[in-house]
Amino acid sequence: MPASAAKPRVLITRRLTDAVHDRAQRDYDAVLNLEDRLFSKAELIAACQEVDAAIPCHSELFDAEVMAALPARFKVIANHSVGVDHVDLAAARARGVVVTNTPDVLSDATAEIAMLCMLGAARRGSEGDRMVREGRWDFWSPAFMVGRQVTGKRFGVVGMGRVGQVAAERARGFGMEVHYHNRRPLEPMLEKGAVFHERLEDLLAVSDVLSLHCPTTPETTGMMNAAAFARLPDGAIFVNTARGALVDEAALVEALSSGKLFAAGLDVFRDEPGGNPSLSKLENVFLLPHIGSATSETRDAMGFRALDNLDAVFAGREPGDRVA
Repeated sequence: MPASAAKPRVLITRRLTDAVHDRAQRDYDAVLNLEDRLFSKAELIAACQEVDAAIPCHSELFDAEVMAALPARFKVIANHSVGVDHVDLAAARARGVVVTNTPDVLSDATAEIAMLCMLGAARRGSEGDRMVREGRWDFWSPAFMVGRQVTGKRFGVVGMGRVGQVAAERARGFGMEVHYHNRRPLEPMLEKGAVFHERLEDLLAVSDVLSLHCPTTPETTGMMNAAAFARLPDGAIFVNTARGALVDEAALVEALSSGKLFAAGLDVFRDEPGGNPSLSKLENVFLLPHIGSATSETRDAMGFRALDNLDAVFAGREPGDRVA
């Protein structure tokens, strides 16, 4: 809770849970967006002029232009997200604006969605759901709607951070053999027998299921391109619950259309909201609208974590989740 009797004014850019709004209004002069309207860049700049801090989501872009337009009173961007690729961190540091995120609290929910995407892709979930809903299910035989079993397969993780480690643990529950690529190998206690691959190319070659759990950086943007998909085993399953910018979607469409990939399970896209019409036309894609952390428990925890970071800054303490 802020130490000062004069409550800092805080912009909350999207509609959060009632519990988070209640706490924010108790402790701050909170500016809410109850209509949940997406701000344009000009509207975001205007809304920030009379506040001391903001709690944005990944839908609000704090690029260099926005950062340059922030008033002197603006002190903190307490993101309601783990990813911070929507914030120009260098510009924030230059302006002396503290930037935080919300790690840990969404790991379980996002890993669950990765499993849903994997199973939905492997067992042709979207195709079967549409068939039943549209009244087209009028046939059955042993050759009908045959998918892929994941039990005993090799589960490749790109980015063995918090979410990647939980996803690996869930995959072990399906009897899968875990392989991973990371900037550095994990300690054996965290690795839990997973096989480390120093080069992404080596991981791709052994991944019957490949699941992305890394942030978007200049180095990782577009990392899953035509060459990367070509290195996967024939009939592999591709899962992305991290960020759409990691993927060359035209190359993904080609890999799915050619049969190189058996299927894909996607919760994120390069263009959001909306997705990719070329992917949506394919039968062998299981699609979700970026709901990896969308559980009531996780949304409360994310909002409270963002408020914890604000509390620390306005009390003169170092926030626990500072990224800039």
